[in-house]
Amino acid sequence: MERWLPILNTALIVISGLSVLVGYVAIRRHRIEVHRTAMLTGTVFAALFLVVYVLRYFLLGTKLYTGEGWVRIVYLFILISHTILATALGPLVLVTLARALRRQFSRHRAIARITLPIWLYVAVTGWIIYAMLYGL
Repeated sequence: MERWLPILNTALIVISGLSVLVGYVAIRRHRIEVHRTAMLTGTVFAALFLVVYVLRYFLLGTKLYTGEGWVRIVYLFILISHTILATALGPLVLVTLARALRRQFSRHRAIARITLPIWLYVAVTGWIIYAMLYGL
């Protein structure tokens, strides 16, 4: 479990981020149904990530980073910014999704312009954190 839960967790957030990226490209090309499917897929995988993350935390605890020097400073910067933005991301996604489902598209677009880059940053930094923690 110690081996595969972190990999599963990272895969879920990467799939979420890739789905969001596909959704962004789709909406830029006016492919609304592809956009909708991709964004809902990204949301589901982000929710699955959260469930697995909490489960992993309660079962395995926290893995401490063992690097030293400037690499540790880089790690901590990435971890802190990731954590703060990931915490903000949950409510942002819910509001963005609610506005889309209510067909409030101008309000949806306004908040989506904030939500999208944060979501992508959280997905990418999640993978970086995993790679730094597990020595990849």
